Amino acid sequence: MTAAETNTKWAALQERIAHDFDSDVPDIKVMLFLIGVQELGKGPQKFSKRQKEELMHIATCKLFSQLGFYELEGLDQDGWPHWKLVKTIPNYTLLEQEMVMKSLIINYFEEGNEP
Repeated sequence: MTAAETNTKWAALQERIAHDFDSDVPDIKVMLFLIGVQELGKGPQKFSKRQKEELMHIATCKLFSQLGFYELEGLDQDGWPHWKLVKTIPNYTLLEQEMVMKSLIINYFEEGNEP
């Protein structure tokens, strides 16, 4: 997918999520939070600041597992997923990081994962 295609699909996804949640247009952090909540599988609830950070980490691991960088180790006693890094993630530039994250988030939602 080219950068232009990624940006077009990203804007459409942002609009869809904003519409579905009757909210502002979400940025990457909000998308990661939504994916983390989805992957946790416990539904909407109140989360502490630390839990929100952990949810975004869960989302990042889930997304980068699409590229073979992480593997799911399992769930802890509270049902939170734990991932292990299985290969080093390249040192992307900031622009590359943004484009990779956007395309992984787009793929996640295109595969039928709904918030």
